[in-house]
Amino acid sequence: MKDLVIGMGEALWDVLPEGKKIGGAPANFAYHVSQFGLPGCVVSAVGDDALGKEIVENFTSKGLTQHIAVVPYPTGTVQVEIDAAGIPQYDIKENVAWDNIPFTPDLEKIARNTKAVCFGSLAQRNVVSRNTINQFLDAMPQTPDSLVVFDVNLRQGFYTKEILCDSMNRCNILKINDEELVIVSRMFGYPGIDLQDKCWILLGKYNLKMLILTCGINGSYVFTPGHVSFQPTPTVEVADTVGAGDSFTAAFIASILKGKSVADAHRIAVETSAYVCTKKGAMPILPENILNA
Repeated sequence: MKDLVIGMGEALWDVLPEGKKIGGAPANFAYHVSQFGLPGCVVSAVGDDALGKEIVENFTSKGLTQHIAVVPYPTGTVQVEIDAAGIPQYDIKENVAWDNIPFTPDLEKIARNTKAVCFGSLAQRNVVSRNTINQFLDAMPQTPDSLVVFDVNLRQGFYTKEILCDSMNRCNILKINDEELVIVSRMFGYPGIDLQDKCWILLGKYNLKMLILTCGINGSYVFTPGHVSFQPTPTVEVADTVGAGDSFTAAFIASILKGKSVADAHRIAVETSAYVCTKKGAMPILPENILNA
């Protein structure tokens, strides 16, 4: 396959109050990209156990292309508690399969056929997966229209300034939320200015094509050199917000790859994310009016 759109990193089970659901930002991203008709593929690792087999079977049943290594570690799980506002709180288990994604000749071949990749900070908490992500990025075609998306995902202290800085240097699109931006700007030494100014600084400092800032109910922004797009957050009845940010990223990147303008891609991303919030879990089937927007 050519021009693959890769979600790379954690594949796991979100153990929610009502039961377990497949989670992990890369799988959510790849799944929603595939719904928009592009060749999405999730790259991760699972254990040689029942939970791992179930993940592979689930992805297969969804028609999701996958490169899932089986490694001698348990399949990842996350205990998710949903608070009164519908916001998830996570307890992410350590030393699991997705911490140990191997870089193989087959994965290198995938990298050489990749048009866009989305990776985060969480999957880089362990040196094995971190090195694999970096080798994958090195093997990707370095073309002007290649998209390398770093989706900041600050969880439980599983990040360092060095990892964030290196990832920002490697990406050309940065996705971050308002809470993460506050933490990052404090780490990087400019805490006292407003959010938009922080975004302009990061856009210029790391020579980014785009910076996506999501602010929950307060809307979202897409910064490009010399321009900013703003979209308000629609008011919907929230079931939970699990995977909403991943669906936003997927819809936005899919729309850009299909030739949409930044403003149109932003609007479609907001509509997609709002719809996902109305459903339980991270991978609902999207309606035709969104997919054909």
